[in-house]
This record gives sequence, structure tokens and C-alpha cells, in this order.
Amino acid sequence: MTTIAIDFETANEQRGSACSVGLAWIEEGRVTRVEERLIRPRDMRFSGMNIAIHGIRPEHVEDAPEFPEVMDEFYDDISGATMIAHNAAFDFSVWRASLDLYRQSYPELTYLCSLKMAQRIWPHFLSHRLNLIAEHLGLHFMHHNAAEDAAVCAAAAIEMAKAVKAKAVEAIPALIGMTPGRLTAKGYAPCTCRKG
Repeated sequence: MTTIAIDFETANEQRGSACSVGLAWIEEGRVTRVEERLIRPRDMRFSGMNIAIHGIRPEHVEDAPEFPEVMDEFYDDISGATMIAHNAAFDFSVWRASLDLYRQSYPELTYLCSLKMAQRIWPHFLSHRLNLIAEHLGLHFMHHNAAEDAAVCAAAAIEMAKAVKAKAVEAIPALIGMTPGRLTAKGYAPCTCRKG
């Protein structure tokens, strides 16, 4: 079973404006591969606020491929994989909005939210933001760089698996009352946790 952490950065407030994607592969309890790709948004409108967050400007992506071409490169890896994102509601809304924009069907996959997992596994943390979890785990990274965010999400998920004695990251949900999210050709279902 392939598990891949994913992170998107957007050019503006529109969810379909992905301007970069980062992916980190988890195999046998470690991060084995990290990739980042710049994406040219269809309308090339960048907001100052988004640029201030991630530092990506229009000139950085003017020669980059658009969303379908970028994601097609990883289609075989992603299809049937367990994906994970920190605040999956955001990243998967970017993914869905971008696919909708290009009238493409959704891939078939299961996904987990490492933010919800961290809230359940480490309830004593004052915050469950990715940078603060990284600090707690002694991980150094450039926040809001898609590849580094994905790699830290993957590393944090590995530590969460250890914390609950799960054999693998994809085994965590059954131990913490989480229902994984799903993307399918027919739509999606969100990742949720039982109350209590």
C-alpha cells in the first residue's frame, strides 16, 4: 500500500488556483521520496497575501505546466494510494476545484487528515499547526514550501503511527476513531473523526 503526503499552495483565494504541489512518499516507516512541481494557474492571478505566504510569483510559474499535466506525472503513484494532508479539507478542496476547472474526473483514492490525527493523538499540544508540530518533533523546514510541508506532514504521520503503536500510517484511523476520506469518480467523502 502506497502512502503519500500532499500539499498545495494557491495563487489567490480561489481553490482552483494551485501554483505548486509537494508530495512525500512514506514506505516502511520512513520518507523515501519528496517531489515538488510548480503549476501555472489558468488565470495567472496572484494575490499579494498568497505571495507573502509562499513567495511564489507569476514569473516563477509562467513556463510551468498547468494542473492536469503536473498531476498526470504522478497518476500511477496516486491511483489507489492512501493520501495524507495537514488540514486535508483545504488541500483536497484545492485538488477537487482544480480538477473541476479542467473538467477532469477525480482519481480513486483514500485520504487522511494529519491535523485531525494530531488533535486526537496529541490533545495536550497548544496548537496543531504544522510548524508547531514540527517544532515539537525537532523537525526543521521552510513552512509553506509545498515539498517541505508534505515531507513534514509525512514525518509527523510516521511519529503519530509510533505514538499509537500502529504498524503503518494507514492503520492509524482504526485506532483513533477516524473515518478516512474518499475521492472517487462519483465524488468525495470527507475525512472525519468520531466525537469523544
